[in-house]
Amino acid sequence: MEIKQFRLTNLGRFSELEAELAPTAALNTNVTVFIGSNGAGKTSILKALATSLSWFVARLRSEKGSGSPIPESVILNGQASALIEVSIFDDHSKPSSLDSDSESAIYHWSLARTQKGKKAKFSSNLNDVSRLADFYRTALTQNEKLGLPLIAFYPVERVVLDVPLKIKERHSFLQVDGYDNSLNQGVDFRRFFEWYREREDSENESGLPQDVLDKLLETLGDNNDVWHKLQSLMASSRDRQLTAVRTAISNFMPGFSNLRVRRKPRLHMSIDKKDQTLNVLQLSQGEKSLMALVGDIARRLAMMNPGLENPLHGDGVVLIDEVDMHLHPTWQRSIIERLTRTFPNCQFVLTTHSPLVISDCKDVLVYSLDNGELTPVPSQYGQDANTVLLDVMNTDIRNAIINTRINDLRDLIEDGRLNEAQALLQGLEAELPAQNMELAKARLLLRKELLKHAKNN
Repeated sequence: MEIKQFRLTNLGRFSELEAELAPTAALNTNVTVFIGSNGAGKTSILKALATSLSWFVARLRSEKGSGSPIPESVILNGQASALIEVSIFDDHSKPSSLDSDSESAIYHWSLARTQKGKKAKFSSNLNDVSRLADFYRTALTQNEKLGLPLIAFYPVERVVLDVPLKIKERHSFLQVDGYDNSLNQGVDFRRFFEWYREREDSENESGLPQDVLDKLLETLGDNNDVWHKLQSLMASSRDRQLTAVRTAISNFMPGFSNLRVRRKPRLHMSIDKKDQTLNVLQLSQGEKSLMALVGDIARRLAMMNPGLENPLHGDGVVLIDEVDMHLHPTWQRSIIERLTRTFPNCQFVLTTHSPLVISDCKDVLVYSLDNGELTPVPSQYGQDANTVLLDVMNTDIRNAIINTRINDLRDLIEDGRLNEAQALLQGLEAELPAQNMELAKARLLLRKELLKHAKNN
C-alpha cells in the first residue's frame, strides 16, 4: 500500500494544497521529505494523512468502524469546512491479470469536517476505504497468513520509554493488533515491552536462555563441536518476530546487539553496546529515540506479516515527523538510507530541519513549504550542508552578525581600504577561533593586497 497523492482544502494554513508522493513516474523512490521553517505546515500534512488513513484501520477492524475526525480547530480561519482527499495504490487488491497501473488498484476517499452552526461546503466520501478494508477482511478470513499493510504515524512527542514493572492488563498480540495505537501515540513502548517479554519467554522455553548459552559458549571455546551444535540449535529456536526486531536495531545502530528482558535486580530491558551491557534507560536520548522508533516499526511489521520469511519486507505507510530529532549528524546523514535498506517495501513520508538528511540520499522526493505553497526541490545529493542551508532552507551558514562583518571585511579589501580592513580583521580574530576558514582566506587576500600596495608605492 502507498499514498499516491493527497489534497488538503481549508486545513491548517492551507487553502489548497496538493502533492504527489514518491514513488512517482519520474522518481523511483519510496521516500518523500517535507522541509520548511517552523509553522510552515509540515506537521499538519502528516497529521492530515494519519487522520485519513485511520479510517482504513478502523474499517479493517470493523465493517462500520469510524476513524479519527478532522479536528474543528484545524479548519482554516474564515472557512466553514475543511477537506482531506487521498489516492491510495494497493497492489495486493489488484487482480493478478492486470498491470500495475490498473485503476482497479487505486482507491480514492475524502474526509470532510464543518464547523458547528455553519453550512457544509464539502461532504465525506468513504466508499473506497470501505471497499479496500473489505478486501483485506475477506482475504484474511480465507488466508490467516496474509500480510497486512503497516500504517503508522510517529509525531515529535514519540519517545517515552516506559517499562512497566507490573503488567496489570494483558493485551493480545494478534495480527490485526499491529495497528494498536499506531496512529495516535507514536512509539507504544509499554506494549512493545510486553510483547517482547511474552515472545522472549516463549523463545526461551524452546531453547536455552541467552545468558546460559553465553556461559556455555565461553566455557566450551571456539573449536568445540558442541559449540557449533549449540549455535545451530539456538538459531533454529529463535523467534522469527524477535529476530526481525533485533536485526532492524543492529542495522540502524552498529555496535548494539542482544536486546533482552532482564528480571534482576528488577524488571528491565537491556542491550549490549559494544562490550558493555546497559539498561535501555541509560542510553542517550538519540539512541533511545532511534531504538524505540526502529523497534516499533519492526515489531508491527513482524506481527502483521506472519507469512513472510523476512517480516521486515512487509509493506505499508510510515509517517515520521522531524526524523532527525535527537540524532547526531552522522546518523542524520544515513537515516534515509538505513530506513529504506531495513524496510525496503515501506513508503516513508518524513519531515526534517536538517540539510544532512536530504543531501546524503540520492533517491528522495523533497518538497519545500513556504507561505502555504509547496515547491519541489531539485536533488541535493552530494551538496555540502552549507549549500543546502543557503539555497534550499534560506538559512545563513553562520551567525548573521559575524556573516555581515566577514562580508564587510571582503568589501573593504576589494575597495582598497586596507587600514580599515586590518582593524576589522583584528576585531574578528579576537572573537573567532584561530582556524576559522573565512578569516584565513581574508588574511591571505589582505596580505596580497598589502604587498601589491607596497610594491606600487
